[in-house]
Amino acid sequence: MKLLLTFALATLTLSTFAQESEQIQKNFVRWFDAEHPDVHDPVMARGENGRYYIFSTGMGVGCISSADMKTWQPERSVLNPIPQWATDSIRGYRGHTWAPDISHHNGQWLLYYSCSTFGKNGSAIGLATNQTLDPTSPLFKWEDQGCVMVSHQHVDPYNCIDPNLIVDEKGTPWLTFGSFWDGIQIVRLKKDFKTLDGKPQTISRRVGRKVTLAEIDNIEHYTIEGNDTIEAGDNAVEAPFIIKNGKYYYLFVSFDYCCRGERSTYRTVVGRSKKVTGPYIDSKGQPMTKGGGDTLIGPNAEFFGAGHNSAYQFDGQWYFLSHAYEKARNGQAKIFLRKMHFDKDGWPVLDDDTAFPAP
Repeated sequence: MKLLLTFALATLTLSTFAQESEQIQKNFVRWFDAEHPDVHDPVMARGENGRYYIFSTGMGVGCISSADMKTWQPERSVLNPIPQWATDSIRGYRGHTWAPDISHHNGQWLLYYSCSTFGKNGSAIGLATNQTLDPTSPLFKWEDQGCVMVSHQHVDPYNCIDPNLIVDEKGTPWLTFGSFWDGIQIVRLKKDFKTLDGKPQTISRRVGRKVTLAEIDNIEHYTIEGNDTIEAGDNAVEAPFIIKNGKYYYLFVSFDYCCRGERSTYRTVVGRSKKVTGPYIDSKGQPMTKGGGDTLIGPNAEFFGAGHNSAYQFDGQWYFLSHAYEKARNGQAKIFLRKMHFDKDGWPVLDDDTAFPAP
């Protein structure tokens, strides 16, 4: 009887999640702005049909598509139903899935995603795969591959969210991830793109030294280097994304705070290294493990903040993608897409006159 009751409750829970996801999808379509879509934590890929697909934070991972990167349309979410392993493993997670990452390797699309709740590092990164991004194809089917890694409260000094896959020049896959706590991490994966092959190491933090678990867990406030007092766990860096251009790997991260509308202070910073594992250094020679990073974009006359970016090269042209809290729209998080180039010294620069869509 106990087993039957447990099965019934699990079935009811999954049914509730499915109904919530369907209702959110309907509301999303109803209020969808084709030229200025709401997005959070966007990543992009060009599918087999030539369309561009943006995946973002949302119920079961949000998705929109476009033929020209200017006018967008909503697509169905990726995780449907929400994976049972995730709701069982992460307390408070009910399907609102954060910060995906999309890439194509070995004939498959790999979509990493984050399961978490605000303010806690009890989190997990999962993996879903598909043979195609074209929803009209008979091969189209997202299949969840389960958990890649988990971080535990009061145990791990890092937070398993915001994954990004980078494959180095030797073909070795690496997963970078993390936010706050002890900053941004990188860990090697095995050739299955799912199994960890080593331990994570920190490649970016705001604080000039390692933040310990004792400080994070037991002290409400603590002092760094004698002067700067910050809240425990408030190492405000997140959203890593690594690309390779020429002889350098470039690490983009977001400083300060997202998700506060008109009070958002997000900014995107960047450093570079000749090794995928770092050390990543900014143009002034400051290591990103000691708070370094050149600001690429942040609060300005148009935006309260812009961050959680990704970057891609299509047909020889680089593109920078993020969300930005627009002042003209009362701090709503909107798509921010610009062409990007590298200057004579090899540093990325955004082309402000190539907005998508045009202002």
